[in-house]
Parts: sequence; structure tokens; C-alpha cells
Amino acid sequence: MIVVLRPHSPPDQIQSVIAEVERLGYRAHSITGEVQTVIAAIGDETTHHTLDALSALPQVERVLRVQKRHKLVSRLPGAATTVIDAGGGVRIGGPRVVMMAGPCSVESEEQILSTARAVKAAGATVLRGGAFKPRTSPYEFQGLGAEGLRLLDLARRETGLRIVTEVLSEGDVDSVAAVADILQIGARNAQNFRLLVAAAKTGRPILLKRGMSMKMDEWFLAAEYILSVGNPNVMLCERGIRTFETATRNTLDLAAVALAKRETHLPIIVDPSQAAGRADLVPALCAGAVALGADGLIVEVHPHPAEAMSDGQQQVDFALFEELMRGIAPFAAAAKREW
Repeated sequence: MIVVLRPHSPPDQIQSVIAEVERLGYRAHSITGEVQTVIAAIGDETTHHTLDALSALPQVERVLRVQKRHKLVSRLPGAATTVIDAGGGVRIGGPRVVMMAGPCSVESEEQILSTARAVKAAGATVLRGGAFKPRTSPYEFQGLGAEGLRLLDLARRETGLRIVTEVLSEGDVDSVAAVADILQIGARNAQNFRLLVAAAKTGRPILLKRGMSMKMDEWFLAAEYILSVGNPNVMLCERGIRTFETATRNTLDLAAVALAKRETHLPIIVDPSQAAGRADLVPALCAGAVALGADGLIVEVHPHPAEAMSDGQQQVDFALFEELMRGIAPFAAAAKREW
């Protein structure tokens, strides 16, 4: 870390800061200019006490970090993207862009089985579907719970698709992990650190959605919680952030996709359905995400969106999904990815 002192700090104040830096376990190296002095605190910032508190000293102007706090998440120079094996031959982060598709909520056996068959026929390899649903209003459909998990398992056994579904609480982790091949941590729980750790300890791959008002650094640090307990199988999912704009449900931050690909080694998934909140925009957002280098997409698909029990306006029907899948192919080719 670098401690920047205020201009013209007297020698005794400089020495008091050096003494405090050394007391906290760092080696101090001072660099004195004509106006200002900076002190380089040499040591591992991840194992030593933070020096941020030195900002409280009257002679300290600011404290700057050198090391990134998300040490395990950061991409080393020349490092490849981590490839996650979700089972059943599905590998996320490799040459092939992965499509995850299915309804917002599991509603019935007929609904989930018909959707599973349709998305598989169109080229999806992972079935998404919410058994437990976080809803803003307590009066809205909350999902089928354990019955929804049973139906997802039924769909997997019939179609061979891998399963991704959201886990809402620590108490549900084991039951969801018994069915799901990928555990989804939703936007509302992206900084529920006890849930992140509990999910990580199952060993299942984790799809970590970005919180609706989450800065990039906070998103990366949430992923760091998962890696820090020994689970390397983390995917970051950009699902749109909350802005002043009201024409769409959220604002899809494609710059975040490009930045996450540069800054981390984790596969990046994009959710255009949650971002747009409109089915008609989903194909274009999918194309943009793939062109930018996303490793996968997660799209909401329903046999009859107008009859959906949740978020029908953003779910594509089977015909639009097939069209979407065909339309992405040239963008994947342009990005030198398989589809």
C-alpha cells in the first residue's frame, strides 16, 4: 500500500507514520519530494492488517492500495479463462458458447417438460427454471419449492439437460444441490456472504448474478468468497443494473462483460431477459453479448408467455427462441467461438 502524506509534513509526523506502518507488520520505505512525502508499505495486503485506518491521522492525505483485494478472481497475465465442467459434457468457458434456457418459474410438469424438450431441440444444453422465487410482493407466486425441484429432476432425466436453479437461503442449499448441477445466486443475494459460503461448500458450480446496484469490485469480491473456501467453479452473470432508465427493466451493462473478461479468469454469462424485461429485445441483446465475448447466455423461455405465473413479458416463446438460436450463429463465428 502507498501512504501519501500532506504537503510539507514535518519530519516528526513522517516518522510517526513510518512507526505505525511497521507496527502493523509492513516494511516502510519513504520517498521524499520537494513538497510531499509518500511511504511505500511493503507486505502482503491480504494477510496484514489494513492500513486504510491511517487516513484518520491528520498528516495522512490518502492511502492507496497496490494489490487487488479479489486476488483469486483476478486474471494473471496470459492466463486462460477457467473452464467449468457442469457434467453431461457441458463445459462453460471453453470454445463453445453455452445456452441456458427455460422458464422463469417451474409451474407444472407439462410446462417444464415441454420447455425442456423445446430448448434442447433448439440447441440449449442447460435448463433453467426457478423452484424458489424471490418476489418483491409477498402476494406474488413464490415458486413450487420442493415440488419444483422434483419436476426439474424429472426434466433432466428425460432430456439429459443440465439444471441451473436459484437457491435463496442457507437452509435450502442441500436440497437444491441434490438436484441442480449449477447453483444460482440471484441479484438480491449477491452479497449474502453466508449463503455464498454455504453454496460454495457443496462443490457445485455457482452462477453468481450481479446485484442490481453492485459495483464491479463488489461483484468480484462476492466471487472471491466462493473461491476462498476452495470452490473454483464460479461463473459471473451480468443481468442488468438499476439506473434512471425506465424503458427497460434494467440496463444491460455490456461494458461490464468486456471488463470482467479482462479483469478475471471466470466465465461470463449474460441474462438478457432480466436486463430488458421485454421479450422482443432479447435476441439483439444475446447477439451483442456473444459478440463481446460472453461465454454463455441464460434466457427465459415459456410455452405460453402470456399465461406465465411470473415475468411473462420478458419470456420468449418457442418460435422466437428457435429464431434467436439461429440468429446468434454468425455473431459467435465472428467472435471465433463455437455455437
